[in-house]
Amino acid sequence: MTTINLQEKIALVTGAGSGIGRSIAINLAASGAYVIVNYRQNQIGASDTLDQITDSGGKGEIMAADVAMSAEVTQLFDSISARFGRLDILVNNAGGLVQRSKIVDMTEALWDEVLGINLKSTFLCSRAALPLMRGHNWGRIINMSSLAAHDGGGFGATHYAASKAAIATFTRGLAKEAAPECITVNCLAPGLINTAFHDTFTESVARQNMVNNTPLAREGQPLDVANAVLFLASD
Repeated sequence: MTTINLQEKIALVTGAGSGIGRSIAINLAASGAYVIVNYRQNQIGASDTLDQITDSGGKGEIMAADVAMSAEVTQLFDSISARFGRLDILVNNAGGLVQRSKIVDMTEALWDEVLGINLKSTFLCSRAALPLMRGHNWGRIINMSSLAAHDGGGFGATHYAASKAAIATFTRGLAKEAAPECITVNCLAPGLINTAFHDTFTESVARQNMVNNTPLAREGQPLDVANAVLFLASD
């Protein structure tokens, strides 16, 4: 079995204060990467993620930024540039649903907020990361789509599904742009993962139906996604 070695790599994981993002950050650090744990509001969660990294012998730090806000993304990447001079791995994990709503009842503000959290953040961070990857002949950008991008999502989640479908298309386009500089761009499309997201937004009956329609007949775990990210972040 080949061990993935990310020694000397600098990684940024957005939305790493809990759930899938936390698992991704811990997994990358366990493989040797120095991990920047990003959060927007959940400082306690981000600190706990970092504690789990360092307690296992890994290295990293936390950096706060609302990655849906252009000015804050600029400040975040300026800090990374000043501190390290480069970024090797970007995981655009931050995202959310905010609240369910039928399209006929949906406000423009809710639509904009969900697309901002999911899609705009992916664009802003990818755009800011590319200059820090160029010139090193190596870079990895990993985006987070969703099964909802393919099936339209659950009831009242059309805004979420649309944003995740756009991320998949954005990934394909950026992959072609970045490939000549040896920067790969990929995305994952997780289904039902056992996180607080589904505790909040998925009713128990719907959740069980999703399990029943899964070939393995179980919920995915954050580590399942984190292991896929680790593979995509490797050589």
